[in-house]
Amino acid sequence: MNNNDSALHVVGAQIRDQAAAYCESQSVPGVVAGVYHAGEQIVVAHGTANVATGAPMREDTGFLFGSVTKVLTTTLVLQQVDRGLLDLEAPVAHYLPEFALTAPGAAAKILVRHLVSHTNGIDADLFFPDARGRDALKTYVDGLAGSCGALFEAGERLSYSNGGMIVAGRLLEVVTGLPFPDLLARDVFGPVGMTDSSTSAEQAILRSTAVGHFPDPVTMAARPTGMFMLPDTWGPAGGTPIGTVADLLAFGRTHLAGGVSPAGTRVLAPASTALMQQTAYDMATPNVPPMGLGWVRYPFGDTTVLAMSGASPGGVSILCVVPEHDLVFTAFGNTPGAIVLHDQLLQGLLRDLLGVEIPALVTAPASDVDLSPYVGTYRSNQLRIDVSAVDGQLEERMTYEPADESQERIFTAFAGGATSAPPQRYVPVGPGLFAPAGYPWETFDGYLRLLLVSYHDGVDGRARFRNGGGRLARRA
Repeated sequence: MNNNDSALHVVGAQIRDQAAAYCESQSVPGVVAGVYHAGEQIVVAHGTANVATGAPMREDTGFLFGSVTKVLTTTLVLQQVDRGLLDLEAPVAHYLPEFALTAPGAAAKILVRHLVSHTNGIDADLFFPDARGRDALKTYVDGLAGSCGALFEAGERLSYSNGGMIVAGRLLEVVTGLPFPDLLARDVFGPVGMTDSSTSAEQAILRSTAVGHFPDPVTMAARPTGMFMLPDTWGPAGGTPIGTVADLLAFGRTHLAGGVSPAGTRVLAPASTALMQQTAYDMATPNVPPMGLGWVRYPFGDTTVLAMSGASPGGVSILCVVPEHDLVFTAFGNTPGAIVLHDQLLQGLLRDLLGVEIPALVTAPASDVDLSPYVGTYRSNQLRIDVSAVDGQLEERMTYEPADESQERIFTAFAGGATSAPPQRYVPVGPGLFAPAGYPWETFDGYLRLLLVSYHDGVDGRARFRNGGGRLARRA
């Protein structure tokens, strides 16, 4: 094809066919996806937004952003840095004197930068206090002091942090005087041109909005979620923002254009936009890409994809920006398994549209690996992982240990009722690196490299940390 419009037309047809086949084979009710490339964009929708009503998935159907919101929250933080209201190198407690953790002195060492680079160490990944309204984020921060500790000292390691983003949201409220939803609407939704975005179910119900689904444990058919969105306490981490593919394409294009929206509005300073895209911390392990501020920097050969995915109750979204090739890709599917389709679509765009060569990340199992350094029990907030050696592989058993009835109720609804899973075997594939048994090696070449598990910081012949999905758990 000689012109980009024709190339994108072909891409749109391919996405439509691929989405239809995947939805049919994997019982995904619906998918909506969009691509912007070099001045043109397409949006493709397929299937059903809600099986209870039969409402179709349309190109303008809204959906929960999930953790894609973290890049929006980080953008808000950098805006306040541009305006002189925040200093990335200042302690969080300078702005939030009440900020504390159960680990003595840990909170005092956390800087603003650590919140948005996932290097804060706050052990609160499953902390779900149930509060709504104007004081929800204050309630969250107040609750940390009596409920959550630290996985590591701030700045020493990287662990994907819902808690850090929520504290950042409260920080924004304090320095601007605005509730987080109002600030997001004023300083991101408005200037970016995200005209169909909101943060409440009351607003979302006024337009076409998708709901999540989970596979029925008996029939495996998709059934609608019993909880549309998480409490307001999780807003800055992704619990409440809702919008469309067109909205996320506009946001991605803003970061492609050095902080200028498609309508020409300056949203973020060029230096701050660039800072978000630079490496802030690198774990130097294949399963955890380097982290910027808000963005995760996925290497696909020599090409870097700035990305963030987001889980919502029964749904999953993704936003990817490829600065080297002037491309934005975003998608939503209304079952958790749709992330596999998103990964396939992303790799197809890189290979077929952009000509990017994607090297194999894992090619063969490792032999004669001593498994004893990894055996033991690892813990993070309300989660225990028991690791044993069985037949030359690691076997992991995860146990959810709820802190109270309220958090158990919320997490159970978020997970679709299933808070336990059968043991998972892992095959050694490199030093301290393991792949889930039974998966084809090519599974891990793209976004799903997060399925790999790594172990770190050996002391006295034993690993101190387990990393799965970018999240650390510490040896008990």
